[in-house]
Amino acid sequence: MIQSNLVSILIPVYNQEKFIVTSIESAINQTYENIEIIVVDNHSTDNTFSIVKSYSQNDKRIKVFQNDSNIGPVRNWKRCIDEASGEYGKILWSDDYISPDFIEKTLPFLSEDDNVGFVFTSVKIFSDNYVNFQSLYQIGQTGIYDSIQFIEGALFERSKYPVSPGCALFRLKDLKKSLLIEIPNKKNIDFSIHAIGPDLLVFLLTSDAYKKFAFLNETLSYFRVHDQSITVSSDSTKITLHYSLAMAHFLEKTRTNKAIIKKYNALLKIRCIKHYNNYTELKRINDFYMKNKVLGVDYGFFFKKIFAFAYENLHRYFKKVVAA
Repeated sequence: MIQSNLVSILIPVYNQEKFIVTSIESAINQTYENIEIIVVDNHSTDNTFSIVKSYSQNDKRIKVFQNDSNIGPVRNWKRCIDEASGEYGKILWSDDYISPDFIEKTLPFLSEDDNVGFVFTSVKIFSDNYVNFQSLYQIGQTGIYDSIQFIEGALFERSKYPVSPGCALFRLKDLKKSLLIEIPNKKNIDFSIHAIGPDLLVFLLTSDAYKKFAFLNETLSYFRVHDQSITVSSDSTKITLHYSLAMAHFLEKTRTNKAIIKKYNALLKIRCIKHYNNYTELKRINDFYMKNKVLGVDYGFFFKKIFAFAYENLHRYFKKVVAA
């Protein structure tokens, strides 16, 4: 491969002295050499910053920054992107790692086809406490797919399609556009702190901007499970809720096709019944949308109210007629 395109490997980090070495080493050892490694330390209170700084002294490709205070995870992700200068961007979480040939094998999908918005690989999830690996995100053969397939997959088949951009390569300009610090919502949830939702929207918003995406059916990404990771430390209902709000924001913002919106609203109805009422007091589909102008939002709710009102009044009318 001709190594002309600079790829920025972005490593946001906070208090990961135990795992950061593995992450940085996997970036340093990429077979594709034209890279820069951007590490932004979110004001760690352990030895993380000194570890990454020592690496930067021995490798000029590594550029290390530290925030004056903890600005929250999503804003830290954004600073990584803002400090980068590559044409392409690879987010690498500080507790994960990638195979040495990750960039070499994923980059051609983007550099050779302007219609492809991103490429992701299969993932293995592992834990230091378990021997067995769990494989995720295997949607089929290596190749290029229509973006609508990813959108539908992300909405309805979350076990097959990634929510974390840690297994993907994007154009840097698209990461800048698609990473949202805040997601408007009626529950006043601060997504910049919780960091569940903005990750998925990177994929969805990029999918909406391109005709195609690519999938590489090789395990080149490795996600570590541990007690401090966001997904492990978060309540499962909370995770589902945040992703549901993010998906609803996407549907409202992009005006995707009517059939998908109708299908997703039906799924939201089930989730409201099974999961959300006790936890968040979210009782209707409208609670997930800000403007409530997406086709199909709670129309059934209003029709039921109208039907009930009409039925009640007609019933009273006929009772009077019969009594007379």
